[in-house]
Amino acid sequence: MEEEKKVVLSAKDIEVKFRVRDKYLTAIRGVSLDLYDGETFAIVGESGSGKSVFTKTFTGMLETNGTISNGSVMFHGKDLTKLKTDKDWEGIRGAKISTIFQDPMTSLNPIRTIGTQITEVIEKHQGVSKAEAKAQAIQMMERVGIPNAANRFDEYPFQYSGGMRQRIVIAIALACHPEILICDEPTTALDVTIQAQIISLIRDLQKELKFTTLYITHDLGVVANVADRVGVMYGGQIVEYGTVEEIFFDPRHPYTWALLSSLPQLGVKGEDLYYIAGTPPSLYNQIKGDAFAPRNEHALKIDFEQEPPFFQVSDTHFAKTWLLDPRAPKLEKPEVICDLHEKIKMLTDEGGAFHVG
Repeated sequence: MEEEKKVVLSAKDIEVKFRVRDKYLTAIRGVSLDLYDGETFAIVGESGSGKSVFTKTFTGMLETNGTISNGSVMFHGKDLTKLKTDKDWEGIRGAKISTIFQDPMTSLNPIRTIGTQITEVIEKHQGVSKAEAKAQAIQMMERVGIPNAANRFDEYPFQYSGGMRQRIVIAIALACHPEILICDEPTTALDVTIQAQIISLIRDLQKELKFTTLYITHDLGVVANVADRVGVMYGGQIVEYGTVEEIFFDPRHPYTWALLSSLPQLGVKGEDLYYIAGTPPSLYNQIKGDAFAPRNEHALKIDFEQEPPFFQVSDTHFAKTWLLDPRAPKLEKPEVICDLHEKIKMLTDEGGAFHVG
């Protein structure tokens, strides 16, 4: 009998609103997600779908005009949505839940040495002496692959390459051995070779330090290579989630079909590349029915009238689409994403990368 997985964080019915010029924009609309101990969960979707906003509710990092208007985020018996001030977040943000952002230059202070930026985190959350914090910082720098770490401790960010700066950002994020690491497009600003090194580094550190990883990404190559489970976001909602194999090889939501179909590597020479026509919905307005319906060539009449529930495909696979209702017509997924397993294998063998959005 399979051992039941331990839930480390549980978000339920999260709704996030932003006040913009005397109007309210509902960026997240009733999203729920359980994160399991030691897993890698990837959230994918177009820009503006709500990926980063949703995960900011786990660390209290919403912009000042944003509020969590409904729902809960339970972590060690504490509802994180009730925490309001930076003091409330002490002991959680950075210590238990850390974030790596996409641009290392905006994550590091250019006028402070690399060493002090790591040691301040260790001193703040662990209460150790400066000497002990420095020893731990150098050890973490070595762990993330900084050569001659002790000699480079007093250097400044401009003396590091982009890839090395991102390694320092990872070192800072992991300095207090968090339980959850949120990776928000952690390789977007880096070239392809360095991207692969950073992804491999995070994966190796996860095995060593036993934390849960939450990836936010447009890059389906990252998803295919590192994720255990995947959530597909659209219009402020998760519309499909399942294991990485289920999402890639048995997708059920038309938006997931469209994302996979728009992989440029699946294009055929001499033919136009597939793209998702139309634009995402305005989140200022109340959305009636399925948010993807206006862009969905397979939309049913009910898609414009009533929001679909989640339909269960397997014990681990759920999709929010009326096409899974027993009364719906039976549709086959687009031909371009049939046999995707073989196509991905072939592209991976050729060193191909996947990009969405």
